[in-house]
Amino acid sequence: MNKEGLSNAGIQTYLLAMLALTDLCMGLSTVHTVLGILWGLSQEVSLDACIAQTYFIHGLSLTESGVLLAMAFDRFTAICNPLRYTSILTSARITKIGLGILVRSFVFIMAPIIRLKFFHYCHSHILSHSFCLHQDLLRLACSDIRFNSFYALALVICTLLFDSMLIIVSYILILHSVLAIASREERLKSLQTCVSHICAVMVFYIPIIGLTMVHRFGKHLSPMVHVLMGNIYIIFPPLMNPIIYSVKTQQIRGRIQKWFSMKKE
Repeated sequence: MNKEGLSNAGIQTYLLAMLALTDLCMGLSTVHTVLGILWGLSQEVSLDACIAQTYFIHGLSLTESGVLLAMAFDRFTAICNPLRYTSILTSARITKIGLGILVRSFVFIMAPIIRLKFFHYCHSHILSHSFCLHQDLLRLACSDIRFNSFYALALVICTLLFDSMLIIVSYILILHSVLAIASREERLKSLQTCVSHICAVMVFYIPIIGLTMVHRFGKHLSPMVHVLMGNIYIIFPPLMNPIIYSVKTQQIRGRIQKWFSMKKE
């Protein structure tokens, strides 16, 4: 195994660690309210705690979207530019990508989140989910929410929608590159390296799309539908990602062990 292979595995492991840490933080940010309601321990949450939870839930969602985009770029580079992989995805560049994802996720959402603290809430103080979301708090507010509504829409377009479009474009280019490979076996081998990532993308974006559709067009639906979609959005990705990537992690571990055994020989 050459040096490029170890670098490839190392970068994938780094990105997987970022994804796992994001999922873990998402679980930690919601577990106290979700379990409190499900077990009947607490039916209330303070406004400050609700706003803080909103900040972390939306920030972590943007983080996961950014990590999935970085993983798509990793797959695109590995398949379409394999000879330049180590020169394009250097350790310094990966670190900058990680920091950029965090800044984009947690700095740009501060303005609408801070404004939530100064809103006047006069409607029924009953949330649609067992955790706090920005759109839920806007629904309860009697203040002027136009800035928050427009800002949130623009942020979704510039992050989640933009990320998903870039991921789609990357896979179109990957498919074009793979179809140019003469060997059928090599084509399948290249596509297999993308299966785990494609599954993770679907596990993340499908619940978000479903939850958005329910909020926008499902006002007549049963409250249980809102609760179910919200819990799927929070629980499903952290639950499924370890299963999806368990096989891939074993492959990476096996490649690293094989490389070290060859070095010893």
